[in-house]
Amino acid sequence: MKKLYIDYDKLLETGSEDIKCSYRMHPENNGITGLREELAFMFVCRRCEDYPCVNSCPTGALKRESGLVKRSKILCVSCKTCSLACPFGTILPEFIPYLVSRCDTCLGRLKGGELPLCAASCKNGAVQYIEEEQIEDKTNLYKLGDNVLVRALNWLDLYGIKK
Repeated sequence: MKKLYIDYDKLLETGSEDIKCSYRMHPENNGITGLREELAFMFVCRRCEDYPCVNSCPTGALKRESGLVKRSKILCVSCKTCSLACPFGTILPEFIPYLVSRCDTCLGRLKGGELPLCAASCKNGAVQYIEEEQIEDKTNLYKLGDNVLVRALNWLDLYGIKK
């Protein structure tokens, strides 16, 4: 079964407006923005001891859950305070939009041989729709649910930190 494959480093080189999304439930949706945020909190976040991003949030939209930072999209007013407070620059301002974006990985919406719009519109190969067996280099490859594969440098693994 084909999966959405995301190379996070290449994705950072690509602007959100360069990748289109066909999510039907919200016409202004850009699902890749929601995936970028989730990937940043899962793989790139250094999980500081004092969590300055969480502590700086004036609305309480950021929380720590099982060591991961999560954002309540209902409480977030997109003030970008968390982005300014992050000492490592993990939370990029464009990852915290006011509009909620969601990726459904085009489940059940693709016809035979059709590509998701994000993969078709991504010009540098950061987003692809491929079989898992097609990926030769499996280093730093992680599964995000059943339908997304992510290549990302996990900073905690790199330094042997368990949090």
